[in-house]
Amino acid sequence: MARKLSTTEIQQKLKELDGWRQEDDSIKKQYVFESFMPAVQFVNRVAGKAEAADHHPDITILYRKVTMVLSTHSEGGLTEKDFALAKQIDAAVTP
Repeated sequence: MARKLSTTEIQQKLKELDGWRQEDDSIKKQYVFESFMPAVQFVNRVAGKAEAADHHPDITILYRKVTMVLSTHSEGGLTEKDFALAKQIDAAVTP
């Protein structure tokens, strides 16, 4: 089971990510693509990584904008799992 991170740990880990921000007990980032299909293809790449990690983001698709929200619900906040998956999500932007 993952351990909930402290505020200090969260702030440090956010410095290692580009464009992610904390919102309450989660981290969030929006990606913008040229059109709908590249956005959906990105979501499909993320889905495979999330399934392999057994850790699933909340995903919103609004035409060419994709928003990812991560939190470890079982721990009531942010854990290492969220930051590890955030890095994988960023890496999935380009195939």
